[in-house]
Amino acid sequence: MSEKHISKLIHGEVQLTPETAVRLELVLGVPAKFWNNLEAIYREKIIKAETENAMEEDAETAKKFPYGEMAKFGWVPETREVNEKVVSLRKYFEVVDLSLLQNEQITRIACRRLAITEKSDLALMAWAQEAKIKARGIQTAPINVKALLHAMPEIRKMTVLKPIEFCPKIKKCLAECGIALVFLPHLKGSFLQGASFLDGNKIVVGLTARGKDADRFWFSLFHELAHIALGHIGQSNGTSDKDEEAADKWSGDTLIIADDFERFRRKGDYSERSVIDFASEQGIAPGIVVGRMQREGLIKYSMLNNLKEKYEIGYV
Repeated sequence: MSEKHISKLIHGEVQLTPETAVRLELVLGVPAKFWNNLEAIYREKIIKAETENAMEEDAETAKKFPYGEMAKFGWVPETREVNEKVVSLRKYFEVVDLSLLQNEQITRIACRRLAITEKSDLALMAWAQEAKIKARGIQTAPINVKALLHAMPEIRKMTVLKPIEFCPKIKKCLAECGIALVFLPHLKGSFLQGASFLDGNKIVVGLTARGKDADRFWFSLFHELAHIALGHIGQSNGTSDKDEEAADKWSGDTLIIADDFERFRRKGDYSERSVIDFASEQGIAPGIVVGRMQREGLIKYSMLNNLKEKYEIGYV
C-alpha cells in the first residue's frame, strides 16, 4: 500500500476494510478480527457523534415550533423533553433531521396570511403538514380546473346553507375536481386563514374554520380556490403580492357580482332590509354582503353584525 493510503488509514480518512485487516494480521501478527472490531467501534462513534450534533441543531429548531399547541391538537405526542420533541417532529414531518425543512416547502404553498415572521413560517409548515396528512384519506378525481370553474355557481349557492349541510356537499364537489378540502384549527402566531398546495396527484386546500364568521370563511375558501383557478398553485417562487391581490379580487367578485355590488353601493341604502334583499337577489348569505361593505368602508365594523353567522366546523 502507498504511504498516502496508510496515512489516511491512520487518520481515519479511509475505511479499514476486511482485506486490509487480513494484511495487517500478516504483517503485525494482530488478528484481523481485532482490526475489524476496532473499525466498527470507530465508525459507530462517528455516527453517534454526528447524530448528537444533529440532535443539538434540531433541538434549537424544535424550540421554535408551536409544539405545545400541536400536541394539544393531537398532531404530535405530549412531552417536555426537547430530544423527544425532536424525534416526534422528525416523524411528523417525515424527515431524518429538521434541517431538511427548507423555505422551498413554504414558497410552494399559496396561502392567505396577515403577517410573515420566522415563527409564522414554522407554524405554516406544521399546519400544512397536518393538512397533507389529513388529505391522504380523501379520495379525489384527477385535477380538473375547468370542472372547478363549472362548479363555482353551485358552490356559491351553498353559502345560504348551514355547515352541517354544506360541508359534505362542498367536499364531494371539490373532490370531483381533484381537490381535497380539510378543516384545521388555527395555530397561534401563524397568522393563517387558509392555504393550498399541490401534493402528488391532488391539490390540498386547508382552512381554519371554528368560530369564524361566515363571510370570512367563504372569502377564505374562495380565495384559495382563486389560486387554483388563476394558476398560482405549484409556482417555484410561491405567490406574490400581486397574486394575493388577484385572488382577493377573484374571490370578492365571484361571491358578489362586481357590477351588481356597484349598483347596490351607488344606491346608498345600507339598511338591514336593503342588505337582506340584495343578498337574496344574489342568492348568498347576508353576512357575506355585510363583510364586503365593512372591508370597503361603506359601514363600520360594528354595524349589521347581527346578519353575520358564526360557524363551528369540526376539524376533518
